[in-house]
Amino acid sequence: MRLPDPQTSRVVLIGASQYADPELPDLPAVARTVTDLAQLLTDPTYGVVPEEHCTTLFDNGDLRTVGQRLRAAVDEAEDLLLVYFAGHGLVSSRRHDLYLALPDSEWAAPEFNSLEYDKLRDAVLDSPALNKVVILDCCFSGRAVADTLASDAGNIEQLEVAGTYVPTSAQRDQVALALPGENHIAFSGRLIRLLAEGAVGGPEFLTIEDLFQRLRQTMTAEGLPTPLNRGAGTANQIALSVNRAFAASAGPALRERHVDAVQQGIGGDWKKAATLLQKIIDEQTRILGPKHIDTLRTQQSYAHSLGASGDPMKAAQLLRQLLPENINLLGPDHSDTLRTRQFLAVNIGEAGYRDEAIGMLRVLLADRSRVLGAEDPHTLRTRHMLARNLLFTGSRDEALALLRQLVTERERILGPEHPHTRRASDDLAGADGEED
Repeated sequence: MRLPDPQTSRVVLIGASQYADPELPDLPAVARTVTDLAQLLTDPTYGVVPEEHCTTLFDNGDLRTVGQRLRAAVDEAEDLLLVYFAGHGLVSSRRHDLYLALPDSEWAAPEFNSLEYDKLRDAVLDSPALNKVVILDCCFSGRAVADTLASDAGNIEQLEVAGTYVPTSAQRDQVALALPGENHIAFSGRLIRLLAEGAVGGPEFLTIEDLFQRLRQTMTAEGLPTPLNRGAGTANQIALSVNRAFAASAGPALRERHVDAVQQGIGGDWKKAATLLQKIIDEQTRILGPKHIDTLRTQQSYAHSLGASGDPMKAAQLLRQLLPENINLLGPDHSDTLRTRQFLAVNIGEAGYRDEAIGMLRVLLADRSRVLGAEDPHTLRTRHMLARNLLFTGSRDEALALLRQLVTERERILGPEHPHTRRASDDLAGADGEED
């Protein structure tokens, strides 16, 4: 199971909410439905295509324009082709074929101004895309799978070769519903909820089959029209979304692994910690997204582990890239942002750029004192790092003054036996010895 390739996949969303024919009532919920579905399918983290690969045809009554833009997407798709329609479904009087109503369609004679489903089907089947999904949310949409796609063995064989999946919102002769008080039409609204909230207990990725089966259960339980589907080939196994509910449950487990990896480094094996943290970043990026706060925190720890294992230059490069992300997402005074600045200054110093590190630590010390307080353990840590870098540049008087003050404050705040207190005492003793 996999997500589609976003660069070689295409999505076409067709919706009609306003109709000129008084026999066809307007469907205002279609507007919100198409807009929200487009946002979900193009979401940078959980969607399947970027915005430029999602064609939205909303309230477009020009059948030629609809056909041209549909054909363009059909021809460009190589991995996934997803075509969606929301609006009125019409049935011709003699052949009982399914037509998808556009704003200028006529209820009594849909043959001349509606999108004929057979033509849509043929266009989709002609696409070079490996996987094809057609979603119909309209009245009588079950005819697309009960009649049109299953009318003869040749069509079924063609579908099996093409790898096509067609879920519909209603049975052959059912009327799809737009329920009063709901922002979306019934079938698509529940699809949107699944994409936005995920499926609790479901897999990491949601295939069209996963979505359909859950929609079928939900709509049956609510007494709504029972959806149908027709699938062939591998199309029903391609994922249409990351399961957001899975991400919610996976987050805590990944955070625990993050803590365990850092403890591995604190215990003395920072190289192993770095390997573990890189794996966690890969999973968090895939499941939670690259901008999720957990992903950014693990990137921070990973950079720190590289510096601790002997590559402060690489660590500093990563931390320089991470810092703007912290500021944009969390703000300049957030504890994670301040910690990234601390790690960056320390690694710059360890890479040999002591003067630059000292300048950064002086500013950070003032900021941490302002935000956290002068006696906060993190503020004291910054003072300690400033003193150590000053020693490396020969500024002993200032360094000794900082270390003496630091030892006194840590003994009072943390206790004389605390590891941070003892480390400051050792640094002070070493500096005093060198001065003698």
